[in-house]
This record gives sequence, C-alpha cells and structure tokens, in this order.
Amino acid sequence: MTDRLTVTEIYASIQGESSYAGFPCTFIRLAGCPLRCRWCDTAYSFGGGRSMDHAEILQEVEKAGIKLVELTGGEPLAQAGTPALIATLVGLGYKVLIETSGAEPIETLHPETHVIMDLKCPDSGMAERNRWENLAHLKPTDEIKFVLASRGDFDWAVEMVKMHRLEGRVRLLFSCAWGQVAPKDLAAWMVAMPLVDARLQLQQHKYIWSPRAKGV
Repeated sequence: MTDRLTVTEIYASIQGESSYAGFPCTFIRLAGCPLRCRWCDTAYSFGGGRSMDHAEILQEVEKAGIKLVELTGGEPLAQAGTPALIATLVGLGYKVLIETSGAEPIETLHPETHVIMDLKCPDSGMAERNRWENLAHLKPTDEIKFVLASRGDFDWAVEMVKMHRLEGRVRLLFSCAWGQVAPKDLAAWMVAMPLVDARLQLQQHKYIWSPRAKGV
C-alpha cells in the first residue's frame, strides 16, 4: 500500500549536512534499508517503526511549523509510498530534501525534490550497489555525497568525479565517516587535489549533540 509508510521517527532539528546545513528542518526518518554500510550511524532504523498513513505524517510535519523537510532513513526509497508523500509535501509548499543511498531508482521523484545522493565508496562495503543510471536523473542543484572512511576512498571518489564528469553537473560533497577520517586530513587532501565546486562536509549535528544522539 503506497499510502502508508513505516516510520522510525519524525522530529524537528537543525539540518546537519548538505548545502542546507544549519537550517531548521523537520526530519521524517523511515524504517528499513537494503544496504549494510560498515560505518552506518542509523542502524536502529533497520527494523521496527510504526505504520503511518500520509495524513498522519503530514499532521506531525505541520506541528513542527518548519517549511524545510527531509526524508531520510534507513533508505527512504525502499518504501513504495515515499515518492507520493514527497509530491504531496511539495504541493503543500514545503521544500523537500531526500537523503538516499543511490541504490534505489530516483526518476519517479517529484522534479522539485532536492536529491542528496550517496555514491558508496569501497570502504563502505556497498560500492557494488551503486545505481549508476541515477546520475542521468540528477539536476544541477542536486548533490552527490561521498562518505570517506580512508585515503583510498578519497582517491576513488576523485576518480569517479573525473570518470563520470561530475564537476559542474551537480554539487559535490566530501564527508568524513565519523571516527574513520579526521576532518583536518580530508581538508589537506582536498587542498592538495582541488576539485571544482567540491565541498568538505562535516556532520554538524554530531558536533552540536552527542554522535549517538537520536532525534536530532
């Protein structure tokens, strides 16, 4: 049923990542994910959750009173009802972001959806799950995030940017896997090998609150 979703949590916080970092945002964290990245920080969303229809979810979002909304997970596109919920939110005047692994098709998303798509690096253990055809459906305003757990991941990401000619096509984010790569090291790598429009991204919420905190 596409009018119901399994939801882990809905909460208002500060957006910690992407070009919207620092803005108040309502998060809809959906349950379930077909991937098992080695550095995943939301494994608690793999199971459980509560079944909610779109009207119930919209009621929770409306209570927060924030016009920026993000669908995240888990993997939000693993549930069939996600694109319809996004279309409804857009129609109600919300700016909608989706954080997706890139392993699920994105072409059915409403064209005004702001896509933040991971490309899984080798140290995630999930690089073979990258759905490369998704690149053709990204808009210049969308973002590709590389979560880096090693210098090898960084070199691989640079190679992918060049191979797929991503510079200038989308916004590029290089992010440290928490506890795996020091921000100062990533900064040094990027300065030594600059990429056009590439941005070093820190997960702001993990610096504001505990890295293990939920609902933030």
